[in-house]
Amino acid sequence: MSNTNLYLDLNILQKVPSSNINQDSTGAAKTAFYGGVTRARVSAQNWQKAVYDFFKAENAAVAIKTKEVAELLAYKLTALDGSLDANSAIDKSIATLGAAGLKFKRDQSTGRVLTDTYLIISPDQIEKLAQYALTHDNFTDRNAKNDVTRILQTNNSLDLALFGRIVADNPRLNVSAAAQVAHAISTHEIKSEYDYFTAFDDSHPDKATDVDMLGAVEYDSAILYRYANVSVNTLANNLNGGDIVKSVAEFVKAFILSMPTSTHMTFANKTLPNYIMITLREDTPINLASAFEEPIISKKECISKSITRLEDEYMATKRFVEEPLMNVILTNHPSRINNQASNLSDLLKQVTDALTKAMQSEDVND
Repeated sequence: MSNTNLYLDLNILQKVPSSNINQDSTGAAKTAFYGGVTRARVSAQNWQKAVYDFFKAENAAVAIKTKEVAELLAYKLTALDGSLDANSAIDKSIATLGAAGLKFKRDQSTGRVLTDTYLIISPDQIEKLAQYALTHDNFTDRNAKNDVTRILQTNNSLDLALFGRIVADNPRLNVSAAAQVAHAISTHEIKSEYDYFTAFDDSHPDKATDVDMLGAVEYDSAILYRYANVSVNTLANNLNGGDIVKSVAEFVKAFILSMPTSTHMTFANKTLPNYIMITLREDTPINLASAFEEPIISKKECISKSITRLEDEYMATKRFVEEPLMNVILTNHPSRINNQASNLSDLLKQVTDALTKAMQSEDVND
């Protein structure tokens, strides 16, 4: 593999109307203090979960985060070999996974076998482990330990390859995340508001003054600056030679179109990005959030000023980094960037074409 890396930057500006798409432990909308003012904030984990849900909705094979990996493997074993009873399957499952250093305990209330911590595992890894377990009996020797560990080091699903995995019991099973997702913040100051609501019993109209339920939900509205990047080399390593260009395009599409769903039934706040800038670089990924350290102030609309600030910051970074291999935008608003995609399909095509050309030249799949 080439020592030269490839990084794909995704910069998005998106209007989000009254909503609370990321709540803290009290139910309040998450915020960040930046540039001397309070901003709306959506955590990186929340948008990663939205991307994961988008993959699932597209019927992609996604990993599962669970403490019941032994039970999942046992179920797969009995599905592949009907002669195995439940007890034999769970014993073989524990022995197989134990070869990779995973530790188990039995839940006293349910009797189910659990790991101490969550493990993220892909469907292919479960399948390959089951096939291996059915053809082997000894899981204590060095070869078996290496074989089982290798199965869990490879066969990653796209979400696992992108967002990584940490395994305390065996660091050899760790997967370095190929994607970084920033906390989204508003380009301007926000002031939270509260929606007060009540509920009445419709079957007693004569008691219309009697409130059966009342409450309040905090919300705000914002133009969010969203940022993520992908290390193409890391993704290639994690996917072990899969279709890297297609995988990057799938992540780009998912990140663009996904939206966290907290309180979406209350606010119907699903929107699309108003501005997308995608940059392919060889030197380093660049978060352009500093464009909004000074908050946007406007009595009318904020999106045009936000776009101007973002493009100013992009131009300013050119003094510090190499010229990117590609920079393309998609927007319905005026822009000073020359290379503009006509629609999402064209944007994705330009990304895949640039990646294909760069990977052929850098041989990142070698």
